[in-house]
Amino acid sequence: MDFNIWATAGIVLVSAVTFALGFRSSRQANTTQDFLVARRTVRSRRNAAAVSGEYLSAASFLGVAGLVLKDGADALWYPIGFTAGYLALMLFVAAPLRRSGAYTLPDFCEFRLRSAGLRRLAAVFVIFIGMLYMVPQLQGAGLTVRHILPGVPTQVGAAVVAVLVVANVVGGGMRAITLVQAFQYWVKLFAIAAPAFVLCALFIGGGGARGIGATGLSEPLPPTFTRDAVIQVETSVVLSVDAHVRLVAEGTVDGRPADGTTLWGPGEHEVAAGSTLRFTEGSPVPVVKGAVGDNADWQSPASDAEDLLTTYSLIFALFLGTMGLPHVLVRFYTNPDGQAARRTTLHVMLLLGLFYLFPTIMGALSRVYLPELLVTGQSDRAVLELPMAVVDNVFGEILGAVVAAGAFAAFLSTSSGLLVSVAGVLSTDVFKSRVRDFRLAAALAGVLPLTAALLLQPSDLSLSVGMSFALAASTFCPVLVLGIWWRKITWVGAAAGMLTGGTLVLTALALTTVSGYTGGWAPWFVQQPGLFTVPLSFLAVIIMSKATHRHIPAETKHIRMRMHAPDRLGLIKDRATGLGDSRAKHVLGRHRR
Repeated sequence: MDFNIWATAGIVLVSAVTFALGFRSSRQANTTQDFLVARRTVRSRRNAAAVSGEYLSAASFLGVAGLVLKDGADALWYPIGFTAGYLALMLFVAAPLRRSGAYTLPDFCEFRLRSAGLRRLAAVFVIFIGMLYMVPQLQGAGLTVRHILPGVPTQVGAAVVAVLVVANVVGGGMRAITLVQAFQYWVKLFAIAAPAFVLCALFIGGGGARGIGATGLSEPLPPTFTRDAVIQVETSVVLSVDAHVRLVAEGTVDGRPADGTTLWGPGEHEVAAGSTLRFTEGSPVPVVKGAVGDNADWQSPASDAEDLLTTYSLIFALFLGTMGLPHVLVRFYTNPDGQAARRTTLHVMLLLGLFYLFPTIMGALSRVYLPELLVTGQSDRAVLELPMAVVDNVFGEILGAVVAAGAFAAFLSTSSGLLVSVAGVLSTDVFKSRVRDFRLAAALAGVLPLTAALLLQPSDLSLSVGMSFALAASTFCPVLVLGIWWRKITWVGAAAGMLTGGTLVLTALALTTVSGYTGGWAPWFVQQPGLFTVPLSFLAVIIMSKATHRHIPAETKHIRMRMHAPDRLGLIKDRATGLGDSRAKHVLGRHRR
């Protein structure tokens, strides 16, 4: 792809506005409460937009469309799970969590179970989840910059996002990023919705500038190339072929040198990195191993036992993982009371449901216009490349610029929330809870994921984030749900559950990472472990709590009354944080819906 001046201008504009809004808001941040919870004065609608802006990450903006392109109907569980998790959050967690008066997830664990050791363990898992979630954001930023600036290393985009995010968070913490994230939600919605409407209109009206008909997905056959295609294979892939395909190959194919016309029969064919494949218009599209081959299967959900179990495991991780994501839960601490926290959650579901319509549409259109991404396995590029694939002129470049700007907003907003949650835990549990400690923690928390993003091999963005959800569902979800609704939980049981679920998921993550470098041998329950790790974590909490019932805190009745009593009784009281900043007294500002 050639240099796109429009996309470059869009990314620069979004970055500049992000920095300007963050700088403007940071001037009002001068206490630790400003940095941690924005003085708990964020109104419901703005907070809902900020939560949505933070939540719609690279996995949502780029990854969902890529998975729809590759996996079809089965990929729809991702947007469903991403949104439905907020229903459980609204029903079981949001209001009691806010009424606890805690500042961070570890702070809640200590408040509920009166254990400093459990707080330290929770802090470790908050850092793990934050780092694991932030790495794909930075990798997605590198992918976007490389797409619009050919020849520029992916490390540049990752570094730009890291620097911008650290600057905003260091400048004003939660108070600075709230307005930024609310603004970025609307940027992302426009950036995905406007191109989707235009491209759908062109598709229905005659296939766009390339004149492709609107029947591409109706045939129960493998997708075909809509034009002659020259594909550069950047990483080694194994391709599945359902029908005979004639192509011109240069490089290493099936372990042998290739330089000329070749005929692939049905089966699997290995293509080494650096090879070039040339296909003619109308040829069946080989797909990367594991992707859905023909359109009939693409339109139908999985039916065999292994695929069904993988889907159930994914649902477990996404639906329950939302309740345990530290960067999501920290936003509910910014509401003035429990009722506002619940109202915020309802608005979030509406905003997310609206957004996820459009990546699904983009993924379906990519199946028609970008079948070459099924060959390279780089399906995360679908949203970025689709506008030019449909309209190969200046208008297509402008649509591509809008999409690129939205993608960059996704990286910035999610990374900001992750950095605030991790920095908040570091500043309160490792340092002395002062403003300068928060700023130092933010700088440190930005360096580690950037290093990992530069060193690790990129994978499907939604799949990477899915492991973060599995870790959150297997560690914090049981502690939050049982801690809020079960009076007999003890700190020993909570620690046992977190260690059980966390160890299993981190082991699965390590095995999956090694598998990615050594031939992809990991079975489904390693790649999607939530179906087993979440129930085992709940079971560990219950069994160990019953075995250590003497450790039930004496103040349990008072604590539970405070979490569940109506807001009008006035029992909400912020916890003391040991702040070294004398100005950090809580001032409850005026709240509007």
